[in-house]
Amino acid sequence: MGQTLTEKILDDHLVEGELEPGEEIGIEIDQVLTQDTTGTMVWLQFEALDLDEVQTELAAQYCDHQTYQFDFKNTDDHRFLRSAAGTYGAYFSRPGNGICHNVHKENFAAPGKTLLGSDSHTPTPGGLGQFAIGAGGLDISVAMGGGAYYVEMPEVVNVRLEGELPEWSTAKDVILEMLRRLTVKGGVGKVFEYTGPGVETLSVPERTTITNMGTELGATSSIFPTDGKTRDYLARQGRADEYVELSPDEDAEYADEIVVDLSEIEPLVAAPSMPDNVVPVREVAGESVDQVIVGSCTNGGYEDILPAAKMLEGREIDMKTEMVVAPGSKQASELLAREGWTAEMMAAGVNFSEATCGACIGIGHVPASDSVSLRTFNRNFEGRSGIEDDSVYLCSPEVAAASAIAGELVDPRDLAGELGELEPPGLELPDQYDGSKTDIIEPEESVDDGLVKGPNIGAAPIGEPLDADIEGSVLLKMTDNITTDHIIPATSDILMYRSNIEKLSEFTLSRVDDTFAQRALDSNGGVLVAGENYGQGSSREHAAMCPQFLGIEAVLAQSFARIHKANLFNFGILPLAIDDDTYERIEQGDDVEVVTDVAPAIAAGETEFTVRVNDDWEATAELDASERERRILEAGGKLRLTKEQYSEGGGGAAPADD
Repeated sequence: MGQTLTEKILDDHLVEGELEPGEEIGIEIDQVLTQDTTGTMVWLQFEALDLDEVQTELAAQYCDHQTYQFDFKNTDDHRFLRSAAGTYGAYFSRPGNGICHNVHKENFAAPGKTLLGSDSHTPTPGGLGQFAIGAGGLDISVAMGGGAYYVEMPEVVNVRLEGELPEWSTAKDVILEMLRRLTVKGGVGKVFEYTGPGVETLSVPERTTITNMGTELGATSSIFPTDGKTRDYLARQGRADEYVELSPDEDAEYADEIVVDLSEIEPLVAAPSMPDNVVPVREVAGESVDQVIVGSCTNGGYEDILPAAKMLEGREIDMKTEMVVAPGSKQASELLAREGWTAEMMAAGVNFSEATCGACIGIGHVPASDSVSLRTFNRNFEGRSGIEDDSVYLCSPEVAAASAIAGELVDPRDLAGELGELEPPGLELPDQYDGSKTDIIEPEESVDDGLVKGPNIGAAPIGEPLDADIEGSVLLKMTDNITTDHIIPATSDILMYRSNIEKLSEFTLSRVDDTFAQRALDSNGGVLVAGENYGQGSSREHAAMCPQFLGIEAVLAQSFARIHKANLFNFGILPLAIDDDTYERIEQGDDVEVVTDVAPAIAAGETEFTVRVNDDWEATAELDASERERRILEAGGKLRLTKEQYSEGGGGAAPADD
């Protein structure tokens, strides 16, 4: 039996386990990336492991979230990150150089390599044949130290693309169509592998838009084969020698197949407030639009912004609408400026942002009260834009530009018909991506002699071994699809404390209940209860680290998002799955006791745990954990376990969690 492309790459990097869906595997990691909101803790954990230098082929530290440096704490973080990259041997991308996924794609992403990143949109370079996975920061630290990365072998789903996109339809509409069909939970435990004749009609930037937003499906990763389009893109980036031909075997077997006829794709939009709330633009046409933003790691490349610029040439945006362009990288900004498109857009009424994640996480360009914001981003979770009860739509750059011109949501096909002179801009690549590399500091160019820690830089917390007893009150009962933005918000007033867990924990679950953190402290801990898909969204491990700091010992949920579940293990919090009846019956304030002796049961490999509620009724909760994850729980978290293993090993690279 032949192999899928996913299986081929994983097989080449396999260090433990079998490539059977649902089985835990350990893989060797070639490249790692981290960014400034997760990176500080990554390097503090790397320091806590007493490691001397990065062991992966390449490590890159980006500063892309807090680039406005609105507080000394942000600037101190960046100085610390620069010093850590230089001290341990990583590339450092300076603030303003661009979003990690865009800059990594431009400079380092390579077909056939594995990439692990402390950001959930790390799968972006799957569009050029790299197998990339988002993970928690502690997993990045261990991988950088030479340890394997462990994950459940996902099912591989064949997404067969047929036909060719019609005018005004884009790759963004392709992934929105996938979300419309499958929802934000449809990719959990899966890799989406794109095949078929439609693949060759898509450029690498179009493919990376699709793989970027595969994260919104809950997928472990998404990947395309390589071909002439891949070779051409790498050549334009000056990296032609990194091309490798990769494709699945003709007789490869997939867990499932989804057929997408590109010729039937029409302009779509994700309505508030979930990426899978997808409808044709024509169904919501006429909705007044107050703000339009083109950019982000999904649609912030030169190829994404240029179509909007062409549409705006010689025109003006509607007077009641504000439009911002936020390039994904300085390279994109530089190319657009050299060709005159920046001036053209400014003349149309567009404002330009620094190349940053910024607005995507509510830092800058926060929408007005009771307004509609139309964005080419990947997430529109309620409140993520920086204001509660926001109304954010997701769309392609073409829909964004058309709506900015009209002042209301409009299908660009209809606007073209009204104006009579609006031509489809199509997709165009530059002859050469010849932007400056000044803002990337190579490891051997380090300007720091050691770690530089400002007063806001704390220490990596190390958990305590698991107790036999877990009991406490239900401090909070939550609904389905609680995101990591709910657990630890990414707004500007909170983000600055990512390096200071004691302070950051004060904001834990504040978007759900602003009394939670204090109640948790007063109660000396307890448990959390949630519905389905708990912890979806960002890879931020702080969403597990802060509850741990507050004394939370267990989370009882109907289901967990992949990365967050791994982070709960990593920080010694017991993730127990409960059924619908238990979820409906249990209430906030109930007293909960895990009757089963927890530590011995985990060590013995037990999967079912009896939970007693109010000394009145009992239910069964299930623990789905590998032997390795059980050892992590017993130890009180992955940092403690790895540190102990490293000490026993007498130095060198981090052990492979065995």
